[in-house]
Amino acid sequence: MPTEAILSTARQFLGVDPTVPITLEPIKRGASGRTIVRVKTPVHVPFIGIHWTEEREDNAQYIPVGNFLKQAKLRVPEIIHERARYRVALVEDLGDVDLFSLKERPFAERLPLYRSAFEQVDKLFYAKPPKDFHLMPPFDAALYRWEQQYFFEHLVEDFLGMDATALRKNPVFTELAERLGTVARHLVHRDFQSQNLLVRDGKVWLIDFQGLRRGRQEYDLASLVFDPYMDHSADEREGLLKLWEDIADERPEPTLFHECAAQRLMQALGAYGNILRNRGDEWYRPHIATAARLLGEVAADTPLETPLAPVLAAIR
Repeated sequence: MPTEAILSTARQFLGVDPTVPITLEPIKRGASGRTIVRVKTPVHVPFIGIHWTEEREDNAQYIPVGNFLKQAKLRVPEIIHERARYRVALVEDLGDVDLFSLKERPFAERLPLYRSAFEQVDKLFYAKPPKDFHLMPPFDAALYRWEQQYFFEHLVEDFLGMDATALRKNPVFTELAERLGTVARHLVHRDFQSQNLLVRDGKVWLIDFQGLRRGRQEYDLASLVFDPYMDHSADEREGLLKLWEDIADERPEPTLFHECAAQRLMQALGAYGNILRNRGDEWYRPHIATAARLLGEVAADTPLETPLAPVLAAIR
């Protein structure tokens, strides 16, 4: 059992016998085949226990990627103990405040935190892992195409009950994947959104970074600017882009940026459909409508608009 593996690892780390009380408080995060708990005991400050399955290849990357990012001076939780053989890691507890939990705060109040997040992704973009460092496969045309197929299967077919054959055969999507997949030289987080950005001491810290790989920086930027969980207004998105321009001295090229946003939103919609249908987690249902509306905005007046129109209409 995952909790038993975490508990035995915690006792090993603490060097205590079974009479010392240890409590495990569940922390709910995503659908990544992981069990995440907060470990509490009178003999140590709280820390986080993570157990992963072999359901996803990237789960095993958590420990090496976490250590690399720490060495690269990015703000990530410290791995304080690990038993990779048992698929368990104990990590620093950064608390429960993430950008999503601050959604109702005034946007101007949140802007410094977005600056902090953008500074981290900019630093990540230029971090250089050792030549022999194992990364997940890069964001190439095949991976972008996989994300599209994920959207077709889990959102269009399974969730909406529509026939996705025409979408699969439409060259518009294949051409998008090929355009975006031509460059994959720098590091990207891959899931750079509000629930994976914790706030401590007025700074943003990165979590859920196990999917780290080479790809387009615009994908990470679009993930945060067009984050369905936050549902930024057009003015707020403009404010975020101005903030990025102040950090990077340039804006992403608009067409490329919106194509990355469309790709990311399709991936997110596929994930929401998968979670709703296969796990029955209703928390994700309202985010489908939000993500679909945003996808409609970035696809407007592009070759994606027409093939996506029936899908987005069905969601509305």
